[in-house]
Order: sequence, then C-alpha cells, then structure tokens
Amino acid sequence: MSRLRRVAASLLARISPLLARVRRVERRELSEFRRWLENTSNLLHLSILLFVPLIIGFVTFLTGRIGTLSYLLFPPLASGTYTLFSDPEGRYADPVRFVGSLTIGAVCGLVSLWFIVATYGEPQTATPHPVSAALAVFLTGVVTWAIDVEAPSAFSTALLALVSNPATAVSQTESAVAYVVNIFLASAIVAGAFVVWRERFYERRAQYLYETVHGDDHVLVPMRGDDAPRTALFGARLAAAHDAGKVVLLGIVAEAPETAIGPDEADIATTEGDDADLSAEADETVSELESCAADIRTSVGVPCEVVVAAGDPVPTTVQAAQNANCDLVVTPYEEDRGLLSEYVRGIFRSQLDAVAFRSVGDTRRWKRILVLVSRPGDTAHAMIDFATRLAGQNGVVSVTTCISNEVERRTAETRLANFAETADGPIETRVSRSDVQSFISANAGSYDLLVLGSSQERSAASRFVSPPTFERLRSVECDVAIFDRGTP
Repeated sequence: MSRLRRVAASLLARISPLLARVRRVERRELSEFRRWLENTSNLLHLSILLFVPLIIGFVTFLTGRIGTLSYLLFPPLASGTYTLFSDPEGRYADPVRFVGSLTIGAVCGLVSLWFIVATYGEPQTATPHPVSAALAVFLTGVVTWAIDVEAPSAFSTALLALVSNPATAVSQTESAVAYVVNIFLASAIVAGAFVVWRERFYERRAQYLYETVHGDDHVLVPMRGDDAPRTALFGARLAAAHDAGKVVLLGIVAEAPETAIGPDEADIATTEGDDADLSAEADETVSELESCAADIRTSVGVPCEVVVAAGDPVPTTVQAAQNANCDLVVTPYEEDRGLLSEYVRGIFRSQLDAVAFRSVGDTRRWKRILVLVSRPGDTAHAMIDFATRLAGQNGVVSVTTCISNEVERRTAETRLANFAETADGPIETRVSRSDVQSFISANAGSYDLLVLGSSQERSAASRFVSPPTFERLRSVECDVAIFDRGTP
C-alpha cells in the first residue's frame, strides 16, 4: 500500500507541472485570441463567419416547415445579410432600409411581371421577357431612389421575382405574390437578428473585449530619476478614472531592509506597519515617497501606497507589481545613448501593460491629447482608452494616422471611425498625408500630451532599418507617453 502511495505521489509530482504548463498555454492563447478580436476588422469577419450561416440556416429551416417559402429568396437575402454584418455602421446597415429595399425590389419585379402578362400574354418559356427584366430594374431604381432606400440586393429580388414560377400566368402571379411576402418575412428575421447583435454586442464590444476598459486601474510607478514625481502624478490621473483605482509608488534600494517580506528576487517592505525596521537608505526613500504620495492623495484624490524593495531593478519591479496587484506600470522615460534604457526595455518585455512617460513641462492636467495610431489592434484601443481617461469629459482627444498617398485615405478614415466609436468622451479623428515625424513636429505644440505605441511587435530587423517613431522625436514640445501592451 505504501509503495502504491509513493508511485501515485511520484506520478502526481510529474503530472502537476505538465498540467500547470497546459493551463498557462491555455490562458496565453485565450488572451492572444481576445486581443486578436480587439481588431474591429477581425471581429466583423468572425461575426460574418458565425452569424450569417446561422441566420441563413434558420431561414432554410423555416423553408422546410413552411411550404410557401421559396428557395429563390436566399441569394439576395444572403448577400444583404453579409452587407449588414460586414459594415454595421455603414450606409446600408439600416434595418428599415434593408427590409424595405428587398421588399420593394420584389414588388417592382411583381409589377413588371403583371405588365408583361397584360401586354404580351402568358409567357411561353421559362426565360423572362427582356422587357420585363429591364422594366423591373428600372422601376426598382426609380422607387428606391425616390424614397431613399437604395440597396444592391433590391435589384436581385426584383429579377428573381420574374422566375419565381415558370408555369401559367395565374400560378406565376400567385407565386410572385408569395415571393414578395417571403422576402418581407425573411428579411425581417435577418434585420431583427442584426439589430440584437449590433446593439447588444457590437456597440458594447469595448466593455466585453477591451481589457483596459476595466483593468489597468492599479498603477505601479517606479520612482526613478528627476521626473519621478511628475510620472507619479501622471499615473495617478490614469488610476483616478476608475472608482477602484490606486497608485503604488515603488522605491528600489541597493540594501535590503532587515525586516522584509516577499520572494527571493525582491525583498519588499511597506510603510503600513509601525514596526518596520528599515535600513537608513530605505528610511530616506520612504520619506521621499510618502511626501509624494501625500501630494497625490491631496491633488488627485486617489489612494496611494508606498513600497520599498531591493533587488535587480526589472524583476524587482515586476514582482512588486504582482505583489501589489497592479496591472499597469508607469515608469519615467529613460534613454541610453539615444535608445530606450535597459530598464524600460525590460519592463516593456514583461507581461504587464506599461507606459514610459517623458515630461517636458509643468503640466499637471492633460486635456488636449494627440494619439498617433498606425494599425488596428489592442494597442491602439488601449492608447485611446488611456487618453480619454486623462482628458475626461472636458478635454479633447485627437486620434490621428498618417498616410503616404490618397488611395489609403478611405481605409484610414474607416479605421479611425472604428476606434472612435468604442471610446467615451470627445474624440476627433484626423488623417494626414504627411510623414509621421513632420506631422508631430508641426502639431505637437498644440497638445498637452502625445501618446505613441512602443513598436515592440516589430522585428529587430524592422526597428534597425526604421527606428521607432518615439526614438526619432528629440524636440517634441509636449509630454510624451509611450505605451506597451504586456506579453500574454
């Protein structure tokens, strides 16, 4: 029996690390999939793959149960459904327009059919009369234009009404009437499903998918360098946008406090206890941090804690953030020979969201913010979310992208519109046909803050050939925040 226990314990000891690794992989894959969905284009394509077949399948199911439904309604219905879900904020994404245009097209086809029967008699072949086809398209164009319900699918339903039944005129007319009714009912079903999807999910996708909307409210600020107090104020403004926000000021000392708690990589002591026995260096650091924390509590009104830790700076910072339950690190911007310092790079390579803040003035409130985005994705949404937090309801956020030629303008405008509609507060979008560096140099002086991405997703070769934008901005006339989305 004891031998069996030892064998079972040995197997459990071997299996447990494997199961833990599988769970980590699952969490990472789930996080990466969630971030992939934060790209609105990916979300729309996935919705098309999931919802359009389901809706068409449901209408097909009704076809099998209700004999009057004609299979001829499916081609225009499928194309119209795709148009709705592929561009839910576009010109043709109006449920009333969708139902009305398809139904009106069918009615115009029916009128054309009656005219041909009255003029030329019963059709002798299954092929529609050329005049009826031309008249159906003409009537559809005139009516939909006159009442402003133009849609491409209307012309399909108009022509399909002509071939709803190639038998006698009476049965053909009856079948065409049934076809019109079918089109109305089926399009109403699709429109209803689309309205539910758009209002219940698509327009609320920020609260379901974008992690920074509910997270990144516990902010750790490593107090490094002369700009640390202003960086702490910046981090406090971000945290204050959420009711559960808090700020933790981290001081890293060379000598470990005698009374300390924490893991091997970082010995941590907090000022919450009166009996904390700190080294002289730690004691001085705590005094400085407490003074800064008191200023933050008074000016921002957000809870602020102080932590002193000893150890290697990067792992100590990451461990301190995990111990303090922080999901965002806001660190002062540091350079080393014109590039980001090893410390900032190390923070950017961690699993935590991070912001490197560079201050050039005395701004204490950031109300005019320029967000520069280059591609859709979770990083762009997170930058806009942070900008709206800082600007509040009285500020203005300008989301901008630069293009190299006019062919890119419409795509860029659609991309910026997708960004803007998911965020709260006043947002303007700008598409500039200019070089990024030239645009920033010409416009940064009109803003309090410039928000950029860290470009960590770029390859080393790409960064070597073309350095990140923030590394080329030496004379920006406003504060700069460089955002990096943590590695899952």
